Amino acid sequence: MAFFRIILTWALQAVVVLLFILFIVFLGFCLYIKYIHLKYDHIPGPPRDSFFFGHGLTIRKILQRDEFLHQTLLKWAEIYGPVYRVNLLHIVLINVSCPEATKEVLMSIKYKKDKFLHNKLFSMFGERFLGNSVITTLDNEQWYKQRRIMDPAFSSLYLKGLVDTFNEMAEKLMHKLSEVSDNKTEANMLHLFNCVTMDVLAKVAFGVDLNLLQNTSPFPRAVETCLKGMVCNIRDMFYQLNPKNRPFIREVREACRLLRTSGAQWIKERRAAMQNGDDVPKDILTQIIKAAGEEENMTPEDEECMLDNFVAFFIAGQETTANQLAFCLMELGRHPDILEKIQKELDDVIGMKQDISYDNLGQLVYLSQVLKESLRLYPPAPGTSRDLQEDLVIDGIHVPAGVICMFNPYVTGRMDRFFKDPLTFDPDRFHPNAPKPYYCYFPFSLGPRSCLGQNFAQMEAKVVMAKLIQRFDFTLLPGQSFEIRDTGTLKPKGGVMCYVTHRDKKK
Repeated sequence: MAFFRIILTWALQAVVVLLFILFIVFLGFCLYIKYIHLKYDHIPGPPRDSFFFGHGLTIRKILQRDEFLHQTLLKWAEIYGPVYRVNLLHIVLINVSCPEATKEVLMSIKYKKDKFLHNKLFSMFGERFLGNSVITTLDNEQWYKQRRIMDPAFSSLYLKGLVDTFNEMAEKLMHKLSEVSDNKTEANMLHLFNCVTMDVLAKVAFGVDLNLLQNTSPFPRAVETCLKGMVCNIRDMFYQLNPKNRPFIREVREACRLLRTSGAQWIKERRAAMQNGDDVPKDILTQIIKAAGEEENMTPEDEECMLDNFVAFFIAGQETTANQLAFCLMELGRHPDILEKIQKELDDVIGMKQDISYDNLGQLVYLSQVLKESLRLYPPAPGTSRDLQEDLVIDGIHVPAGVICMFNPYVTGRMDRFFKDPLTFDPDRFHPNAPKPYYCYFPFSLGPRSCLGQNFAQMEAKVVMAKLIQRFDFTLLPGQSFEIRDTGTLKPKGGVMCYVTHRDKKK
């Protein structure tokens, strides 16, 4: 009996000690949060929801109501100025809409991608996602090495040779739209654009014919699932703790595995074909493997990084372009005068030609302006971030080191301090003779870490949009939503539903 009393006493003492330790840790964390508040509260910002969670509860409520978070960030920028603070537990986010600071931070390689976002994108719920891709890597030497490997696949000379493939894949979309027009059915243009951009990417980058306009494939669903999982993983600190989320978490893991295993198989097959001396397509995958073979000291991690880049390019190179095309078409459906100007330009430059040449793309000046204006109002990738590792003065406000600086092209693109009547869709803002926006327009980010595939994406978008407007008239279905949905990238919530008719058959 005495033995059990001793054991019970020890157990109670252990519990008391453990509780005391937990209390000390909790108290220490609270004191650290208080220290963070004292250090950064001179920076303007909205009132915190609570001492402990900061603004986290407000953000969580916005997401739970399926509201658009970036509109709240825009409202805060207008209220609190070009630099304002958001607290999440002990983390401080500094939202910047000051052009001078944007130039200073994004144009310099010394400001690294932030560790918080890197950790969230490296893996999702225990499954490797973007890893140390050229988009996410923090190490400058590793980034330089990856850029050397990737750059030949995006050279202007090589991209020029892809125009024929852009034409070929866009023709499949035109054939599909002809069927829609003949059958007088509704067209979900976002879905169709997703199909054609993924077809382009698979063909141009990896030599694979998916033909999603006619066939089914698990890839579109996998990309969508990964992007939704990314948003949940980044913005909801309690997401994994909720048992109701476990089925979706399993879906995200399976989607990540599908993309990575598919990429590994395609890389393995292409590499084997190249080693055997087989005739292989001169696509982006071949370029990457050739360039990687010329690199010295390729490590297993470098091989894994090739797979990271496969996933990053597969997602970023498809989803963002499809969303840009859908937003652009949505605005053209609401601005027939602008559409008429594009049609006139296409009639003058292309006429009845079926294929669009590389030289034609440079002549489509007004279409380029329209695409740029669409990116101003609806940047598919709505932000980038950097770790601030040294003190910085932004618009007269001292910002101590140790915070994450957020740069949001959706916010700056809709501020009247940078663009007159910012909610008006006006392509003349980007007329060749118009003043160039000063570090407030960056849909592909800026500086050395800007989007590697931006020229690829804009060439593809111009070919697809030019062919579509050359061949078809379209009318937006009444009553649909024109709101924006954030699923990792920005996309039209209503899908851009249209009736499509042949231009030469219009009654």
